[in-house]
Amino acid sequence: MGREIQVIKITGEDRRAYRAKLARSLDVFARMLRERLFEAALPLVGQEIELNLVDEKGAPSMRNADVLAAIADPAWATEVGQFNLEINVPPRQLSGDALAVLEGEIRGSLNAADGKARAVGSRLVMIGILPTLSKSDVHEGTLSASERYRVLNEQIFAARGEDMQIEIDGTEHILTHADSITPEAACTSVQLHLQVSPDAFASYWNAAQSVAAVQVALAANAPFLFGRQLWHETRITLFEQATDTRPDELKRQGVRPRVWFGERWITSVFDLFEENIQYFPALLPVVEDEDPLAVLDRGECPLLAEMSLHNGTIYRWNRPVYAVTGGQPHLRVENRVLPAGPSVADVLANAAFYYGVVRVLAESERPIWTQLSFVTAGENLHEAARGGMGSRLYWPGLGEADVAELVLRRLLPMAHEGLGRWGVNPADSDRLLGIIEQRCLTGQNGAAWQIGTVERLSERGASRAEALRQMTQRYIEHMHTNEPVHTWPL
Repeated sequence: MGREIQVIKITGEDRRAYRAKLARSLDVFARMLRERLFEAALPLVGQEIELNLVDEKGAPSMRNADVLAAIADPAWATEVGQFNLEINVPPRQLSGDALAVLEGEIRGSLNAADGKARAVGSRLVMIGILPTLSKSDVHEGTLSASERYRVLNEQIFAARGEDMQIEIDGTEHILTHADSITPEAACTSVQLHLQVSPDAFASYWNAAQSVAAVQVALAANAPFLFGRQLWHETRITLFEQATDTRPDELKRQGVRPRVWFGERWITSVFDLFEENIQYFPALLPVVEDEDPLAVLDRGECPLLAEMSLHNGTIYRWNRPVYAVTGGQPHLRVENRVLPAGPSVADVLANAAFYYGVVRVLAESERPIWTQLSFVTAGENLHEAARGGMGSRLYWPGLGEADVAELVLRRLLPMAHEGLGRWGVNPADSDRLLGIIEQRCLTGQNGAAWQIGTVERLSERGASRAEALRQMTQRYIEHMHTNEPVHTWPL
């Protein structure tokens, strides 16, 4: 969804033409799969990291346009809210010292960008939900200036026909309404990309779905929203609600949500793109001039722009990506469940764990998805988001297990093995997976640290708002040390 969209007036004819173009694109995509026209998959990985901007007091800073101008780097871009930015990390092969080099590059980019942001009165924060964000900070007036967000906002609310209701029951309760998609901007994440071959895609996607809940439990970093303590990873349910195009009547009819775990294991990447077109009406029916069949018949690679744009408005927690680079098509699994932060070291540890585990699960002789029901995998995700490190998840062979027990007994050895198969340096694997191990042993991830710090500050007499402000400022200080969160003092 990084593509720019101009202001448009959408007619019924636009929608009919777009639907026909989507069907034609899907046919072309199926032919490309049959004829094996995709490049041999290299073990390429990439990352997108979303961040928040704050002022000197730790409150949201609505200055992403000024900060972007100061950074002046094409790797940086806007996100939905004026208090958001995103950095796109260039892809590279997952082998040797790739993870260590990646960690150094991300730290360097963030430090340089933070220095330039300070010059315009802002700082960068990697966190799942900014704790100091208030309801008054999220409205149509705080959407980023990019027209694509305006158009998307208009189309989502045209589909709904009413304001959004956001209701979350956690440690505390929140019930509020929104007249724009800006609450989505509260959700800042890390997206992990992994290029895979068409033949292997289904196994990697199924594996990613299987382990998504464990990722969330380990990395939870979003316990506060609008001053309330809710889920350990409140971002999961907030994102589901903040981009929902369905009024209550359609929910009761079982119409599928656009933020979607899915409903079944797949046998081909084609299944996912087919579901997109079968189940979801277009939000942005922009038809391009390209005739994908004619392009393919000429021996060239079609962009399939309509199919890709439509895919970008369906927010699967593990999203399929079709892209063309240097005239060659490829496929990626985009893993979207992780929150941003707390430190770069934590982000790389989360990535190492995911890339290692998913490799072993995808190549297993007895796949995990033949032992775990899809419904249970989805239930695991929400349980993990509610309870973080304190949640209990179902895993074949263990039944319901504590997250720490599951990771230490089963998944960390898989992660080590998987990173070895990728060819990652053992010293880097040991260091990054050691962070995951210590998180399990201490029970302290980002959410636990935030909750514990606010409790301590409150015990000393700070109001909730003041405790959240002070906690956010301490968080920023610790983030810049690059020490992993399990070492942060309360």
